[in-house]
Amino acid sequence: MAKFLKTGKSKEEIATLEAKVYETVKSLLGDIEENGDHAVRNYSEQFDKWSPENFRLSPEQIEEVIKTVPEETIQDIKFAQEQIHGFAKTQREAIRDIEVETLPGVILGHKNIPVESVGCYVPGGRYPMVASAHMSILTAKVAGVKRVIGCTPPINGEIPAATVAAMALAGADEIYILGGVQAMAAMALGTETIDAVDMLVGPGNAYVAEAKRQLFGRVGIDLLAGPTEVLIIADETADAEMVATDILGQAEHGPTSPGVLITTSESLAHETIKEIERQLETLATAEVARTAWEENGSIILVDSLEEAVIEADKLAYEHVEVLAENPRYFLEKLTNYGALFLGPETNVAYGDKVIGTNHTLPTKGAARYTGGLWVGKFLKTCTYQECTPEASAVIGEYAERLCNLENFAGHREQALLRVRRYGKVNV
Repeated sequence: MAKFLKTGKSKEEIATLEAKVYETVKSLLGDIEENGDHAVRNYSEQFDKWSPENFRLSPEQIEEVIKTVPEETIQDIKFAQEQIHGFAKTQREAIRDIEVETLPGVILGHKNIPVESVGCYVPGGRYPMVASAHMSILTAKVAGVKRVIGCTPPINGEIPAATVAAMALAGADEIYILGGVQAMAAMALGTETIDAVDMLVGPGNAYVAEAKRQLFGRVGIDLLAGPTEVLIIADETADAEMVATDILGQAEHGPTSPGVLITTSESLAHETIKEIERQLETLATAEVARTAWEENGSIILVDSLEEAVIEADKLAYEHVEVLAENPRYFLEKLTNYGALFLGPETNVAYGDKVIGTNHTLPTKGAARYTGGLWVGKFLKTCTYQECTPEASAVIGEYAERLCNLENFAGHREQALLRVRRYGKVNV
């Protein structure tokens, strides 16, 4: 039976915090919808101390910004984008249009049609999330989206050069230095100077995630990416140093980021607690990571690998890292996760930054029903049908009776019209 050696905040405490975020975001979105650019500029000044003549960077500005980025950084960005592009391209090639004759004269099919326009949010703040440009903008372009715009906030009143370089190299059609809820609202609702998009994607803080949630329906979204989560499943072959390092590596994202260890080894559990404390003494981001661990960290001791699978699937975490003798056992058995990292040779940082899989992933249990961002998220799988006259008459007879069964008189008449016109059956 699973035993909790450490737990984080209660569901009630988390719900209280979320309610405050909801009300703040609702107010901001209403103001921006009513007042457009004026409200966007006010919030940019208030939250980011940023009010340029134009939030959109011109091609000349982008070129000048890229020139300030060290060549090694440019090459690193290009390497990462090659990996993401390559995997996304392979995924896209696996998605096929189909057409089949299901009955004589009945043709059914579907086409995978790219969304027309997408707004990509690339977070800044404490951490300039350069990699999010690859994950969103580049993936949308591989999917075939015609208009891809990107928003990223200024950092301390400055344009984040490396992020802008990544956005440009990824193929962004428009780049805006604009952050937070005001960026999400401007992209989704449109303003006097920013044309609205059809879909919003990308990670962000609690306010950005809540803005996406409230805007969903007006636009499509990829998923609700809340505070990052990491779950490590470990047996007695794992070592505490690696477990602690990989938990703290995600805990530094923010004070609300949960990290969990599920293990069959009680000694590893206790060693991990000690090791986390030791590493926090020297970690540069310890202030944030410590809060995340103390308030949102958990350790679950289980009796078997089978029980580890059960507990992991209950959590349905964003990142699941397996440090066990047979990592592929969990590839076969687990069903609820955003991304899986098999064995000590890989880790969440690889997925976040460079290896090729996408780092925008489901959180807060959403892995129970969705995967992460990928080329397929930017595609609408739209069906079509076509019949010969003879086939229409055959289908119509069935449709007429089934519509009548449901009391849909108008539907029934659609079917009967085809039967009368194309068939020879008395009705």
